[in-house]
Amino acid sequence: MVDHRSELIAGIDVGGTFTDLVQLDQSTGHVRLAKVPTTPDNQALGVMAALEEAQCDLAALNLIIHGTTTTTNAVLERKLSRTGLITTRGFRDVLELGRRTRPQAYGMTGHFTPIIPRDLRLEVPERVDASGTVVIPLDEAAVREAAERLLKAGCESVVVHFLHAYANPDHERRAAEVLAEIWPNSHITMGHAILQESREYERGVTAAVNASVQPILDRYLQRLTKVAADAGYPGEILVMNGNGGMASARTVANEAAKTVMSGPASGVMAAAYTARLTGHQNLITYDMGGTSTDVALVQSSEPAVSNEIEIEYAMPIHVPMVDVRTVGAGGGSIARVTSSGLLEIGPQSAGADPGPICYGKGGKEPTISDANLILGRLNPDRVVNSGGTVPDVVARIVAEKLADPLDLNVTEAALAVIQLANTKMAGAIRMVSLSLGADPRDFALFAFGGAGPLHASALARELSIPKVLVPARPGITNAIGCVTADLRHDFVRTINRALDTLGETELAELFAQQVREGEALISNERLPVKTLRHVFSVDMQFVGQTHLLRVPLDSADITPTALHDLFAKVYFDRFRVELAEIRAQVVNLNCSVIAERPQIDLSKLIDPDGRKATLAEAQTGMRRVCFDRVWHDTPVYWRDSLPLEFSCSGPAVIEQMDTTVLIEVGDSARGDALGNIAIDIGTTCE
Repeated sequence: MVDHRSELIAGIDVGGTFTDLVQLDQSTGHVRLAKVPTTPDNQALGVMAALEEAQCDLAALNLIIHGTTTTTNAVLERKLSRTGLITTRGFRDVLELGRRTRPQAYGMTGHFTPIIPRDLRLEVPERVDASGTVVIPLDEAAVREAAERLLKAGCESVVVHFLHAYANPDHERRAAEVLAEIWPNSHITMGHAILQESREYERGVTAAVNASVQPILDRYLQRLTKVAADAGYPGEILVMNGNGGMASARTVANEAAKTVMSGPASGVMAAAYTARLTGHQNLITYDMGGTSTDVALVQSSEPAVSNEIEIEYAMPIHVPMVDVRTVGAGGGSIARVTSSGLLEIGPQSAGADPGPICYGKGGKEPTISDANLILGRLNPDRVVNSGGTVPDVVARIVAEKLADPLDLNVTEAALAVIQLANTKMAGAIRMVSLSLGADPRDFALFAFGGAGPLHASALARELSIPKVLVPARPGITNAIGCVTADLRHDFVRTINRALDTLGETELAELFAQQVREGEALISNERLPVKTLRHVFSVDMQFVGQTHLLRVPLDSADITPTALHDLFAKVYFDRFRVELAEIRAQVVNLNCSVIAERPQIDLSKLIDPDGRKATLAEAQTGMRRVCFDRVWHDTPVYWRDSLPLEFSCSGPAVIEQMDTTVLIEVGDSARGDALGNIAIDIGTTCE
């Protein structure tokens, strides 16, 4: 059992380049931070290095919460465990046939490799129809034979994926029991256990992803748990899931697919937590790192969660995840002029090594960071100990590769790079807002990541977002999300029935089953919980339609008549059409069981003792910075020295350990009691 007398809690997020750590003492608010290089071959080494860098006393730690890219990288790089599939006779190619889509919507070429190759997809006699009625009994001898063939082929993990198992999972359960007698480990995935909804392709791919990454995640967590215990850590390790919740390292590998995208999710959870504390309940999160930018929506302090995420072509992972959209525009994204004379940004990145030219590590390709340096927005002495030579090298290469081909001067070329990058990022923000019926003017832009606060004000102005909110530690926000996230379990159940065929209490009874299962899982986590809450929704459509609309519910106790009225309103709000003459259909019931953990004090993420009494005392100098083609003499401040509730008008540059915040001309900034910076777009201080 965890010793709850200790008040120390550590959040650790493993990114592609850096592993970030924040340790909080919940009794005093004292904070320790660390940022160390990620160790891709064994992420546990980077985690332990971060703990050592922060001088954490592992024996005194109460809890470690960990966001990992282990499964995400395995899926994207296709470095997966050898996995077999046992499925219904005649359906071995479902995972390969997929849907009638193409890698490029307007092209006839492309490449697709299924997660499980055809020779490892085996069929057995069995059949259940869509109503759950057994048509052909399960051939258990065929299951044993298939298992032996897969083991001889070197499979480490196996998927049982039968047709219509969401309606009747008995055959999958029995097949798993038969497999357990033969299979040498516990890496047996039942499709219905990961995703109990219709659509065989999506359910099959999700189960295949789970099985393919399960051994990888399991081995990694065993290594991490062992090295942490050997170093004296006595407590629990929780792992972030892609839905923004957490699960114990003891059990999380059973549903390994749910950890995909846990890194971006943790940043969104930090934003949602900040939203609740600051009163900015509606946020658009904007995380700009070195390679890409992730954006998501937070409404009423709740992140948007989707169970229809496709992380790449033909890779749908239909477990609930925070709905994050990604574009290839980060600080290290390479700018180039194409053969047709057009300027393009990304998706290629300079990475961390050699990185942008301004890193001074041998980079030869101009990037967004280099453009910011030319425009005076980045301090060359903070990017790298340049000795005054790197800015000259940056200007020369930008002139050679961008300015001269575009017939521009170096400043104009840098401005063009920034404008094009902002256009790409604004498009991603539109995808999570306007395309879903949300008006950006009703939101604040929550800017984090190493490069996010540099571009946030320009994006807000373009999208008419009235306010930007910059957290105290933008560069380690994902690690902060780990310590603020709640325990969460999501459930989806397909019923696929016309609404008018449901009994008056049938929906409430089905939701009650999901609630009981979720609360039982949370009770096994052995962690302190402040409150339990439940979030209910229904996926619906009109009969004959393909796409689903999600209908949020205030309560599980809802009648078919009341649900019909809610669906009609949601449909009208989205499409401005009423279809009263068409029957409504309930496809999926969704329930989230959330255990809220005790509140975390984030007010000391910036050491109060380092703050100065006046704005002038926090100023470190002046710098020429270009805004809208005009150069301005701009004051530069050190954020850790700013008075807690300061105010200033742009232009201004605020520097800190992990990012640079840009206050543009015509905007104003002020600090709040929690150390956040709020930037009002188009408003100056009195």
